[in-house]
Amino acid sequence: MGEEISLEHRFQAYVDADNKVEPKDWMPEKYRKTMIRQISQHAHSEVVGMLPEANWITRAPSLRSKLILLAKVQDEGGHGLYLYSAAETLGISREELLDDLLAGRAKYSSIFNYPTLSWADMGAVGWLVDGAAIANQVMLCRTSYGPYARAMVRICKEESFHQRQGYEIMMHLAAGTPEQKAMAQDALNRWWWPSLMMFGPPDDQSPNTAQSMAWRIKRKTNDELRQEFVDKTVPQVEFLGLNVPDSHLKWNEAREHYDFGPIDWEEFFQVVGGNGPCNKERLAARQKAHDDGMWVREAALAHAKKRAAASASNALKTSAA
Repeated sequence: MGEEISLEHRFQAYVDADNKVEPKDWMPEKYRKTMIRQISQHAHSEVVGMLPEANWITRAPSLRSKLILLAKVQDEGGHGLYLYSAAETLGISREELLDDLLAGRAKYSSIFNYPTLSWADMGAVGWLVDGAAIANQVMLCRTSYGPYARAMVRICKEESFHQRQGYEIMMHLAAGTPEQKAMAQDALNRWWWPSLMMFGPPDDQSPNTAQSMAWRIKRKTNDELRQEFVDKTVPQVEFLGLNVPDSHLKWNEAREHYDFGPIDWEEFFQVVGGNGPCNKERLAARQKAHDDGMWVREAALAHAKKRAAASASNALKTSAA
């Protein structure tokens, strides 16, 4: 017991000095489980997040927008791959991670349980959802777990492209016909509050924030990141000539930050708990994709076994000769 406490003290001193924890390093079991939970949730979010956008690939208004959206969805699939690989370095298999998702034991970002009702939603998702993700993920480039931090460097670069793509859509719509501007405002109205919820519950209701801050997994709290996002995004809304759907929003001279209205945390916890508009639809889509791809996985395993057997046979012949 004393040795375990000593190791934990050394571990804390190591991360306090801004060192990176690598897969073969000793780490507290709670740290390992925390990283598995966070990285897998992030990976699941990237993969499930492909679904509301893929819904618009065939209905994009131009060839250019179709190509950009295809590239974005492909990027998100790649992000999921990087992150599942990072999680595997912690001693958990890809199969376990996916089983937890499909069984409902693992979570993904609540934002992806909302429907995308119009093309303007592709703009709002890219601008607001990816913008909120970037606010959180730039911080994760300096997270204490090495494989996660390195994966985040490339992911953040690609997410920045996604945010610009979304804002471009909103600019075109806001500068278009009255009907197009109304479509952009409607998308902003529906995605604003769920985007603020993306940062997680308030600090005083977040059970993991304090420990994650101590281990330098996170560098800023949920509320700090949410405030930064609001401060950065409100001027962008004003530039578009749109309105933030918050009657309480105002600039606070004393704080030098925007004050904003109360968030409906009951809605957040309902969605996280599986009762959002599209929870069942999203998991059903992932289950179908998993089932439909089974023959590919089985064929790849059979081919790998065949190659391994042929390689072993050739090695025996070579040694006999």
